[in-house]
Amino acid sequence: MTVRFLIVDDHPLFREALQLAIEQAYPEAVIVEAASIAAAQEALASEQPFDLLLLDLTMPGTRGFDGLIELRAARPKQPILVVSAHEDPRIVHEAMTCGAAGYISKSVKKRDLAEAIQDVMAGLVVLPKGYVPPPTSGGVSRETDLAARVASLTRQQLRVLQMVRQGMLNKQIAHELGVGETTIKAHVSEIMRKLNVVSRTQAVIEVARLDFDSVLASEAGKETSRGT
Repeated sequence: MTVRFLIVDDHPLFREALQLAIEQAYPEAVIVEAASIAAAQEALASEQPFDLLLLDLTMPGTRGFDGLIELRAARPKQPILVVSAHEDPRIVHEAMTCGAAGYISKSVKKRDLAEAIQDVMAGLVVLPKGYVPPPTSGGVSRETDLAARVASLTRQQLRVLQMVRQGMLNKQIAHELGVGETTIKAHVSEIMRKLNVVSRTQAVIEVARLDFDSVLASEAGKETSRGT
């Protein structure tokens, strides 16, 4: 059976590098490329499923882990291998919490990338060499818990949340999505329930914590407080 891959990266040169790595492991593979999350959604909507999706976290029009979460919501069972320039263990940890099947650095050699692809295809979890989960002060970190809550949102709820983050009102969101305002109010209520917040503003503030800089700053703050 022919295996199918979807490469989601906005850099043509790196899409080409990923394609070469895939072809090294699977010479007869069918490879589809997408330069945006929207294009990836269109590809996923096609009748033929993909065996593996390779995703760059930093994509146009997305912040933090938005792209990964959105694609996971669209296809919950779709294995996604993150191939990213971000190598910090805290970013790796949050990506895995958001549902990635594996994580590998863009700096690895083509041979190592090809092997990582084969391992994920075989059902193994791939992580950067030497990866050590970031220390926590006991229990689940706030960001990890939040990532899990955001990952529990449906695809439509994620779309609504993204528009709320853009400052759009319920009436505007309803017009954009072609549904009634009552439906949007219900979505917003369910989003706040799942995120365990009491207002739209708090939801926006909380989700902003999943941006890369916020994750790193938060963990750095914990390390500083532990050292004092």
